[in-house]
Amino acid sequence: MSRAVNRLASRALVSGLLPKAPLASRVKPNGNLLGAQSSSRSPATSRSFHGTASRPDGLTFGNTGRLPEFSLKGKVIIVTGAGRGLGLVQSEALLEAGAKVYAVDRLEEPDPDFKRVQERAQELGTSLSFNRLDVRDNISLNATMARIADENGRIDGLLACAGIQQETPALESTMEDTDRMVGVNISGTFMTAQAVARQMRRLETPGSMVLIASMSGTIANKGLNCAAYNASKAGVIQLARNLAMEWGKYGIRVNTISPGYIVTAMTAPLFEQFPERKVNWPTENMLGRLSYPEEYRGAAVFLLSEASSFMTGADLRMDGGHAAW
Repeated sequence: MSRAVNRLASRALVSGLLPKAPLASRVKPNGNLLGAQSSSRSPATSRSFHGTASRPDGLTFGNTGRLPEFSLKGKVIIVTGAGRGLGLVQSEALLEAGAKVYAVDRLEEPDPDFKRVQERAQELGTSLSFNRLDVRDNISLNATMARIADENGRIDGLLACAGIQQETPALESTMEDTDRMVGVNISGTFMTAQAVARQMRRLETPGSMVLIASMSGTIANKGLNCAAYNASKAGVIQLARNLAMEWGKYGIRVNTISPGYIVTAMTAPLFEQFPERKVNWPTENMLGRLSYPEEYRGAAVFLLSEASSFMTGADLRMDGGHAAW
């Protein structure tokens, strides 16, 4: 009989049939339901993320505002491919978070909207400057990063948006096309990150880098013949992982963002040429629609700020669930 009772009691404990103590009596003094070691501070203080307590690395968060870890105030950030499109939209988000932004692009002149964003930067008490540069020009790239670092005494972040896309059947792709794709998307991104990291190391400042990859780096896009592009974006994801591994000891974090299909001014002619894509593409993800550049603003601020201070070597895929089917 005693064995039967013991077995019944064991089953009851597993299934939750036995009465439990009130929740308050099961909460540890530090408010942790999982039973972590209690703190000598009051429950309210120990649960608070902000306050006077310092992290082991010396970083502290004050009580001057809500979620101050998302602030980029005083930070100097480089954004490549920022003359228009996603790069320009992201630049405005960084400015709103308080950063001083240096836009880099190979365009002779940035998009007309660039001037509006520059004026907005002044209203926000910061600045946005345009630097004409091809990321494949390694000499100019390093000289520009050194100049920016000397002007500010620091470089805190990089958002690498510069990239190109070409749709060509694999059997028709040329060496020139492939070299150009790899040269901009992989080599250009790599050398930009290297140039920025050199200045971070020289000035002994930690920082964060965000490389724009694509969901195409992890999937084959149905109906799109762009093998070189997809391979280049897969390379960007792997590049970030390896740079994160090498530079983590210097306090430099490296992550990627992998967007899904984005509606931009450049996709409008594409939809005119292939109207079926405008209909079919939204059906290929779980949200049933295409994305807009503005939907990636928060991700850039998150990854470049202290809000993601323990995140590196990761890919933040934002594709509406496209790759999760």
